[in-house]
Amino acid sequence: MNKNDIIRLHIVDMTADGSGVGKCDDGTVVFVPDTAVGDVCDVRILKVKKNLCYGKIEQIVESSSDRVEPQCEVSTRCGGCVYRHLKYEAELRIKQKKVYDAVTRIGKVDGAKVKTIIGADDVRIDRYRNKAQIPVGLNKNGEVEMGFYSKHSHRIAPCSDCLLSPDIFTRISATFKEFVTKYPYLIYNEEKHSGKIRHLYLRIGECTNEVMVCVVVNGKSFEHQEELFNSIIEKYSEVKSIVINVNKSKTNVILGYENIVVFGKEAITDVLCDLTFELSPLAFYQVNRVQAQRLYEKAREYAHLHGDEVLMDLYCGTGTIGLSMAKECKELIGVEIIDKAIENANKNAKNNGIENARFICSDAEEAALKLKREGITPDVIVVDPPRKGLTEKLIDTIAQMNPTRVVYVSCDPATLGRDLKQFEENDYSVKEITPVDLFPRTAHVESVCLLEKE
Repeated sequence: MNKNDIIRLHIVDMTADGSGVGKCDDGTVVFVPDTAVGDVCDVRILKVKKNLCYGKIEQIVESSSDRVEPQCEVSTRCGGCVYRHLKYEAELRIKQKKVYDAVTRIGKVDGAKVKTIIGADDVRIDRYRNKAQIPVGLNKNGEVEMGFYSKHSHRIAPCSDCLLSPDIFTRISATFKEFVTKYPYLIYNEEKHSGKIRHLYLRIGECTNEVMVCVVVNGKSFEHQEELFNSIIEKYSEVKSIVINVNKSKTNVILGYENIVVFGKEAITDVLCDLTFELSPLAFYQVNRVQAQRLYEKAREYAHLHGDEVLMDLYCGTGTIGLSMAKECKELIGVEIIDKAIENANKNAKNNGIENARFICSDAEEAALKLKREGITPDVIVVDPPRKGLTEKLIDTIAQMNPTRVVYVSCDPATLGRDLKQFEENDYSVKEITPVDLFPRTAHVESVCLLEKE
């Protein structure tokens, strides 16, 4: 096999990141994006390794019955919506299998314990995102580009209307683009660290219809900003907050830590699980409110609280999961390492009249050890770690605290499978795992797992 060879492939499987898998006659595996199981394609080989290759579609000879016409013109360039070319039922099957394969192969979990994925309603597979971070740049011809970074790059794939974002984001983005096109010298240059405007960052409270417009700036202000802000205020009554986020760092991290409110409120609000949450620029909040609510309801079901338990919420963020269960337990203890998130969590508890919650700003491992030394023995522990999952030390510490149940919310099936194996070694058995599709059309899938002490 050589680069630029064109071969005919039957696509027989999908990878965890959404690429199709085909096999050559000699057993060589070829990964091909934008394909579907059942496709027969002529594929151009782009990269050759020892036992596998990467390719791209030259021609679809026979189409899979799962294939549909993508509605987005830039989905293949953007790389975000890897399943835009599939029927939603096929996407759910792939995500179900992704979780099943990870927990059975890596975690050695009985496959019967993996329940049917909780999918989004058909009307909710688009326009569900309540947050968008849109880079702004100039192409080689000096023309303004706004859209999303292509996969594994900092090249902007221009997109005027992302189908995952609400219509109000599209309209505000158009107004913003008119402004930067008028003053292109304001656009930030990543290589030279010059210019001012880096990103447009938008948030919406789906229940309240409140919109926040946040401009990420290489500084604390930019020329003609009043012209932009007045135009947005006049056109969009939904905008209740305009903020400048200060990011002077030579980094690809989108947001800085300082926010300057230039119009309206410092935070907008939304309702999740009958609780009101404040959304400041830096506050964590699930981007799909409807599916997040279903995820939290399943976590609450697994927690199985009766009112007299101590509930610990590790990696609590702004407190959303724990606070959704607070009225069903005796005491809620939340732990999060980001101090601003803890500040938001305390405010969210106060705003919702929840008095049995306290939040600790600490690393999860250190907090668990500290509480263990204080003699606090939680009955139920909820964990919602980042993609890298839990550390071995934290799992051991959780086991030593001896909770009756552990509810594990995972955003990565592979690290979930790895961690479940260690929980089993600590005498916690997996009772049930439910995948939840929080991010339709993308490769990501969440899971909720119930573990019980043997």
